[in-house]
Amino acid sequence: MTRATPWITTALVAAALVALTACAASGEGTVASQSREQQTSKEQPGQLETVSANLEAPWSIVFHGETPLVSERDTARILELDTNGKAREVATIKGVVAAGEGGLLGIATRDNFLYAYSTAQAGNRIERYRLSGEPGELRLGPAESLLEAIPAASNHNGGRIAFGPDGMLYATAGDAGVPSRAQDRTSLAGKILRMTPEGGVPADNPFDGSYVYSYGHRNPQGLAWSTEGVLYASEFGQNTWDELNIIVKGGNYGWPEVEGIAGQEGFIDPVQQWVPSEASPSGITISNDSIYIANLRGERLREVPLSDPASSTELFTGEYGRLRDVAWAPDGSLWILTNNTDGRGTPGSGDDRILRYRAGAG
Repeated sequence: MTRATPWITTALVAAALVALTACAASGEGTVASQSREQQTSKEQPGQLETVSANLEAPWSIVFHGETPLVSERDTARILELDTNGKAREVATIKGVVAAGEGGLLGIATRDNFLYAYSTAQAGNRIERYRLSGEPGELRLGPAESLLEAIPAASNHNGGRIAFGPDGMLYATAGDAGVPSRAQDRTSLAGKILRMTPEGGVPADNPFDGSYVYSYGHRNPQGLAWSTEGVLYASEFGQNTWDELNIIVKGGNYGWPEVEGIAGQEGFIDPVQQWVPSEASPSGITISNDSIYIANLRGERLREVPLSDPASSTELFTGEYGRLRDVAWAPDGSLWILTNNTDGRGTPGSGDDRILRYRAGAG
């Protein structure tokens, strides 16, 4: 168990909960890992098994009912997996420009629509597609644009999308390599954005007529809600601190004025911070009263108890290489997405893979 530096005042924590209830300098970090043959966990509690293998730079995993859907960043493919983990191409998203950290990134599903965040010629965009058919023959309808021209670059694109308990769609947008954008509320960059499922600006957003829900972010890539409705987000820092934040409506998280726990008036401090070599946090999920965080450069799954979000336990450190996403599955297990074929890792046999983790199983 590791414990972070004391973060912020108890009063601010309480205020955040009440309000919500009513990488490396250039990007995601590079690590020289040894090749890894397919492994099973011998030292960690619970059971770990390979669900699917030989994926190409996968980025996001979600479930449509009980059917897993995966996005691949560079191929722009949406895949569905059968009960044996065999991948079938549902569609290739048109107009995706895969360069650096850009490409087909986060996906989400709701009411028989698939939502996708991707990089196009004119910037990052959010689209949705009618999702039809039975498992094994899913298909996508025509693209419907929800939001375009989110600033894009070879790094710091954000890219995670998820539906909150309020029924709204949230999206993380990085600063696209221009730090000053994060403090500019007229820019969509360096923000967490919030919109209706049809792409409109919700009337109760904090800034009139704006998609901006919170600002002062460098490159956030994880979104998850507790059962109490508290929103948590993971974020890549610069050279000093990566972060786990509680997101407050209209909150300013400091970038580029501050990084990590600063205790500076006007900015909201993270609940926990890590040096980038041990983190580069991407996708997150909440299960069994814990936040699980997939780490790229840190090559580990981090578990953070909701009862003490300034502490954490590390799992599978260095065992499976770069971890891009983690998702809660309908059967109660955690699905972990490796990311060793994205150009920054060293792929082992079978990479990239999806691993199923049953915490505490005998």
